[in-house]
Amino acid sequence: MPDSPEKGGPYGPRMDIRPPALSATDLAVLRVLRWHAGRIVGRSTISREAGLDHCTERRCDSAIVTLRRALGADSIVTVRRRGWMLTDAGAGRASELFGELPAAW
Repeated sequence: MPDSPEKGGPYGPRMDIRPPALSATDLAVLRVLRWHAGRIVGRSTISREAGLDHCTERRCDSAIVTLRRALGADSIVTVRRRGWMLTDAGAGRASELFGELPAAW
């Protein structure tokens, strides 16, 4: 059974593991979370402000999972039955990861 990419092989850990590529939808969700940084944002608000009205409700969940992989697990906090919140550390990581963001962010 081969070793997993996270563990590496017999020569040590793999160094080519990169954060996932973000789609336009993922970036739109990140924009909404950054706009409301430090506040809880519900699924309906994210869908409306990110332009995901034509998608299923679960698309927000999928975008959150992708953003957590890119920014780190502790960057987005889930508040049960209310929504999600981008932490200060998550906002900083987003800036580091994506470099200079457009002025609209």
